[in-house]
Amino acid sequence: MSKVIIATDKAPAAIGTYSQAVKIGTTVYLSGQIPLIPETMEMVSNDFRAQAEQVFKNLTAVCQAAGGELQDMVKLNIYLTDLNEFAVVNEVMASFFKTPYPARAAIGVSQLPKGAQIEIDGVLELPSTN
Repeated sequence: MSKVIIATDKAPAAIGTYSQAVKIGTTVYLSGQIPLIPETMEMVSNDFRAQAEQVFKNLTAVCQAAGGELQDMVKLNIYLTDLNEFAVVNEVMASFFKTPYPARAAIGVSQLPKGAQIEIDGVLELPSTN
């Protein structure tokens, strides 16, 4: 199988040596998204909830560019600079997903790119190879 690079201008452009996502067969590996507004490449806000919402919007755009939807995600890795914000992550995530929820991990980190408070990456499983 060959890999297909996924790119969309509806999510922030890659700011390094990586792709927004890579598809192999029906599996799509999404790079980490931080709360940048795609059009300006600026942080959405310093408010944590606004940052979490923007990250899920960015992930949604990449999933759609890959031919799927956010609900097709099977695994999320959530990186937080403050694990005390995890309850907010749960609330925001519940507004973007319906059950069954994807598997996930929450990892506390000391720093994220561009001073973001949250970053999420994950794996998407497409319903077909189309």
